[in-house]
Amino acid sequence: MPALVLAFFTAFLLTFFVLPTIIRVAKERRFFDQPNERSSHRVPTPSLGGIGIFAGTVCAVVLWTPLPAFGMLQYILAAFVLIFLLGVYDDLMPISPAKKLTGQLLVAVLLTYKANIQISSFYGVFGIHALPELMQHALSILIIIGIINAFNLIDGINGLAGSVGLLACVAFGAWFYLVGMMEFAVIAISLAGAILAFLRYNFTPARIFMGDTGSLLIGTVCAILAIEFIESNHTIPADSPYVLGGAPALAIAVLILPIFDTLSVFARRLAKGGSPFSPDKTHIHHQMLRLGLSHNQSTLILMFVNLLFVFVMLIFHTLGTKMLLGLEFTLASIFGLFLYYKSKKTI
Repeated sequence: MPALVLAFFTAFLLTFFVLPTIIRVAKERRFFDQPNERSSHRVPTPSLGGIGIFAGTVCAVVLWTPLPAFGMLQYILAAFVLIFLLGVYDDLMPISPAKKLTGQLLVAVLLTYKANIQISSFYGVFGIHALPELMQHALSILIIIGIINAFNLIDGINGLAGSVGLLACVAFGAWFYLVGMMEFAVIAISLAGAILAFLRYNFTPARIFMGDTGSLLIGTVCAILAIEFIESNHTIPADSPYVLGGAPALAIAVLILPIFDTLSVFARRLAKGGSPFSPDKTHIHHQMLRLGLSHNQSTLILMFVNLLFVFVMLIFHTLGTKMLLGLEFTLASIFGLFLYYKSKKTI
C-alpha cells in the first residue's frame, strides 16, 4: 500500500505543477487546438496536457514499482514512450490516419509479443475457449488498437476521456492490488494520480486539453489493464475471494463508454454507406450536448451511467460471461437508442 500511495501522489504532484508551465509555453508558441465544425469548444485551447500526464505517470511507475516486479515492465514502458511520441507528433503536426494507425500497430505488437499482453481464450463465448497462438496475437493486437482509438474518439468534451480513464485505473488498480499484482497496480494508480491532476485544468472552463498525447496514452494503459485483468482473473487461485465471474464482461463494463461509442458510431456510418472512419458529430458526447447539457453536466451523467454498468455487472458476475455480455449489450443498446432518438428531436 505505501508504494501505491507514493505513486499516486508523485504522479499527481508532478502533473499538477508541470501543467501550468505547459499551458504558458503552449500559449506563447501558439500550440492551440483550433475550433472547427466538429469541435465542441469555441476558443483556441492548448492541447498538450498529455505531456504532463505522461511525465507524472512514467516517473511514478519508475520510482515506486517494487524492484522484483520491475523487470517485466521494460517493454510496457517502451510502449508508453512510443505512444507518447506518436501523440506529441500528431498534436504538433497532425499526421494521416494511416501513419497514426501504423504507430499504434507497432505499440500493439510490442505489447503483445514482448510484454505478453494478450488474450488467450474466448472463455466460452460462441462456444470457443482456448485460442491458437496466432489468433491470440491477432485478437490482442486488434483489442489494443481498438481501445486506444476508442479513447481517442471519446475525447470530445471537457473531462470525459480523463474521467473514464480515472474510473478504469481506480477499478483495475484496486483489483490488482488485492490480488498482489503490484506492477499493474502501480501503473494504474500512477496514471490515476496524473489524470486527477489534469482534470483540475480540464473541466469547464478548460485551460488545456489532453490532446492525442494524453488520449493515446490513457487508451494504451487501459488496454493493458483490461487484458491483464481478464487473463489474471483466470490464473489466480480459484479459492481467492477476488476471482470474479464473467471477467471479459466486467472489463467491458469498466470501458463501456468508449467501446460502445466507437461501435455505435461506426455502425451508423456503415449503415449510411459511408466510411467508418469519416469524422462526424454523432458521438455520444455530441448527442448529450444537443440535449442542451453543458460539458460538465454531460460528463457527470455519462460517468454515472458508466458506474451503473460496473455495479450491475459486479452484482450479477456469477451469471458468467455469456449472460453478462447479453445483459450488457441489451442495456447499452437501450441507452444508446434512447439518447440517439432523444437528441435527434432537438435538431
